[in-house]
Amino acid sequence: MDITAIVTVADNGGSTGKIRDVMDIPATGDIRNDIAALSDSESILTQLFQYRFGENQVDGHSLGNLVIAGMTSITNDFGHAIKELSKVLNIKGQVIPSTNTSVQLNAVMEDGEIVCGETNIPNTHKKIDRVFLEPGDVEPMEEAV
Repeated sequence: MDITAIVTVADNGGSTGKIRDVMDIPATGDIRNDIAALSDSESILTQLFQYRFGENQVDGHSLGNLVIAGMTSITNDFGHAIKELSKVLNIKGQVIPSTNTSVQLNAVMEDGEIVCGETNIPNTHKKIDRVFLEPGDVEPMEEAV
């Protein structure tokens, strides 16, 4: 079986949102979940990658999100970091970020209100007229096209 997951990087909630606020990198959480799901590594390594710190530790961060952020800092390239971690965790298939750029999902609601951030959009309980990414000139990852 050959699986390729092309993953959105616009999430801005939880651990991912905190990391993005500090580092301005694409979202890590959905990528982390897909890598863990496709991993053929030892169970304990996958569990470690998915481990989420409790209160009074590292404030709800997932260890995998922190590892992805660290690897991005080391490689200076989010897409390359994901490829390297995919090798380390011996994934079956590919996990490809939709873009290598830090993006935000925004929505224009039916009443004209602009809501910024994926986690804020459903909280309005309003009908969406259209959605758009910011910045608007984002290039997709070559492997995703």
